[in-house]
Amino acid sequence: MMPLNKEIKTYPWPWGHERRFNAYSNYFRTIYGARVQKVSIDAGFTCPNRDGSKGIGGCTYCNNDAFNPSYCQPVKSISDQISEGIDFHKWRYNEAVSYLAYFQAYSNSYASLGALKKLYEEALNYPGVVGLIIGTRPDCIDVEKLEYIKELSSKCYVAVEYGIESCYNKTLKRINRGHSFEDAVWSLERTAALGITTGAHFIFGLPGETREEILNQVDIISGLPIKTVKFHQLQIIKGTTMEIEFKNYPGDFELFTWEEYLDFFIVFLERLNPSIVVERFTGEVPPRFLTGEGWGKKRNDQIVNIIEKRLEKLNTWQGRLYEDKRQK
Repeated sequence: MMPLNKEIKTYPWPWGHERRFNAYSNYFRTIYGARVQKVSIDAGFTCPNRDGSKGIGGCTYCNNDAFNPSYCQPVKSISDQISEGIDFHKWRYNEAVSYLAYFQAYSNSYASLGALKKLYEEALNYPGVVGLIIGTRPDCIDVEKLEYIKELSSKCYVAVEYGIESCYNKTLKRINRGHSFEDAVWSLERTAALGITTGAHFIFGLPGETREEILNQVDIISGLPIKTVKFHQLQIIKGTTMEIEFKNYPGDFELFTWEEYLDFFIVFLERLNPSIVVERFTGEVPPRFLTGEGWGKKRNDQIVNIIEKRLEKLNTWQGRLYEDKRQK
């Protein structure tokens, strides 16, 4: 990793670049010195709340087709998906020189250790792939798997990204997650203790949560041992159980308009631990999957630009109002 020149840093936030939030792209530039692109993979996994181990139907909001790239099909080999993904990103960005194999769809540690080794190592052996990101659930990991992932992480970049979604057990039960927030804390702590990079994912606007409850999660999240985080606004996806629930109980949902979310997220970001790298502010789903109009045709890069301009206008930044409550 190239050391950052701290002598020329003139801004009041602690990360080593000029942006007003701890940006994911800059995080990797400090590691590799260039853009690194994630290439998604669908390895054909399922989840314990789908296959009957803990439930059926999966999470009430979930339709993986809404975010899976078209080249991600489990009938294709890992290598073929990576090849098509690299071609796609070269056409779209024409900048990345290295790639991270992102095991994305469903729970990507929900298999035997032997099966996982075969899949992960095929991905790592592909030319240009410099690391792995493993998207999974907190209840689909164990000590044996973590020891193996630790071994991998001593050779290349590896992150385990946990879908947590909410800090409230009442919400996790309602959306049929099949695990508790305590499960998430256990998995994060065990993973981080082994020196493995941890990520987390949260959804804002889940049914039954007030705006105050959503905002108050920032202090809980700030105290978790996570390196990277994704935030998504709740979107009601066609064909999901939540679509039915939304039609029957609309008063239980406080969905954000774009203007509301922008104001909310600035306040949230001001209180967020500045050491946490923010990968996403919002989710992006093709309009054909959405119930309702959504936020129009705003793409993720446009949203990031709008948020950064708002931060600059208000002269604020991630963590400006952060208080480390673990020290109190």
